[in-house]
Amino acid sequence: MAVTIADVAREAGVSAMTVSRALREPERVSAKSLEKIRKVIDRLGYVPDPAARALAAGRTNVIGVIVPSVTNNVFADVMSGIYGQAEGTDWQVQLGNSRYSPLEEERLVRTFLSQRPAGLIVSGIDQSAATAVMLRQASCRIVQIMETGPDPFDMMVGFSHLEASRAASRHLLAAGYRRPGFIAARLDPRTQRRLEGFRDVAREAGVLDPGRIITTPRASTVTLGCELTADLLARAPDTDAILCNNDDLALGALFECQRRGLDSPRQIGICGFNDLEMMAVANPAVTSVRTYRLDMGRKAMAMMIDALAGREAERRTVDLGFEVMARDSTRRGGSANPA
Repeated sequence: MAVTIADVAREAGVSAMTVSRALREPERVSAKSLEKIRKVIDRLGYVPDPAARALAAGRTNVIGVIVPSVTNNVFADVMSGIYGQAEGTDWQVQLGNSRYSPLEEERLVRTFLSQRPAGLIVSGIDQSAATAVMLRQASCRIVQIMETGPDPFDMMVGFSHLEASRAASRHLLAAGYRRPGFIAARLDPRTQRRLEGFRDVAREAGVLDPGRIITTPRASTVTLGCELTADLLARAPDTDAILCNNDDLALGALFECQRRGLDSPRQIGICGFNDLEMMAVANPAVTSVRTYRLDMGRKAMAMMIDALAGREAERRTVDLGFEVMARDSTRRGGSANPA
């Protein structure tokens, strides 16, 4: 038989209300009573009923987090920041993986909201119409992460993928490359904005060639980067630079070029996106767009915790920016200034 709050109260010699207060607001219980209650809870193995606590308080102490991948290093870094910021607080993080599916994200949001979370942290700004309605009507606090947009549901922390891609594209042109290509996988909305940024800059410079844009809906891997680069060079063998949608693809591009005996950066420049650790230690070191993922997770959780404590953020949208980390893979000549 499950241990109840009444069992704990009887063993500790206090009222059930005191036990409940000790669990919810321990600062309102005397140190002596709190110690007795905690010892009884440990001895009996009492586990509070989250549904009952949510009913009494109007919410749980859970902050739900929905990301599109739990294996992608980008989101692993974000989650590390979220968990690190929550450590030592009373808030519990509950993770949901949408697997890049808008329908799965919708299902997860509906499930989370039915459990009365204190808040939700969700990825991106491209929710389905049904998900957007749920989030706008939610009775909990919301933080959107990974990018910025003009109309947050509540709060937002990220950066502009469009502007980051434009900066990387300008960097390639400033370095002296005149026949740039673009490879991308997955084709989620953030990827689409990066592609749009590349097209904008290439078009403005008069070097846009649709034949140098190679995309696939498949999941990104280093091996896929090799394949996409091979496809690009088969279509346009005179390509002299590749902007890659992420660092996995960039490493694949580098390996494929090396396999073909193409010198980087002299014959072909390579630029990644996200600036994972491996970019700086590759040979040659690979240029990439640095994004502040750990800081993003920390800031999102800090904003959430502050909001739940009644401390409203001065800015509802926080843009953490980005930086083009110019390295050997694009040091062909010309200016290294990405602006």
